[in-house]
Amino acid sequence: METIKIKYLRDIQKIERFNVGDWIDLRAAEDIYLSEGEFHLIPLGVAMELPEGYEALVAPRSSTFKKYGILLANSIGVIDESYKGDGDEWHFPALAMRDTFIAKNERICQFRIIAHQPMIHLKEVESLGNKDRGGIGSTGRM
Repeated sequence: METIKIKYLRDIQKIERFNVGDWIDLRAAEDIYLSEGEFHLIPLGVAMELPEGYEALVAPRSSTFKKYGILLANSIGVIDESYKGDGDEWHFPALAMRDTFIAKNERICQFRIIAHQPMIHLKEVESLGNKDRGGIGSTGRM
């Protein structure tokens, strides 16, 4: 079992680890009003020290767009293990697709940790020696 050290930087509900699924929910750390088209770094109220050799992936919860009309502006968030200072607060870079209000303590995103990718050597070749599949979107096509 790995341990994640967590420091709460704002007065928010504590993070809970549910027994279903691998992802852990994170909360908005303040009330946020966003207008359509507005970008805002939503503070999540926590700083964490990840276990050595791990990084965190941050993604919206499945209900986030439906409830609030916001997208994760980066498409996916990656937090490496060096981002672990007392003031290194995690944020959700949100892009509002409609006028919206997000109340403090609403669960808007989730994270999980994954082991670092091993060292990779990129080797240039003239041919990969494999059959082409048919391009993007070709699975199941005849």
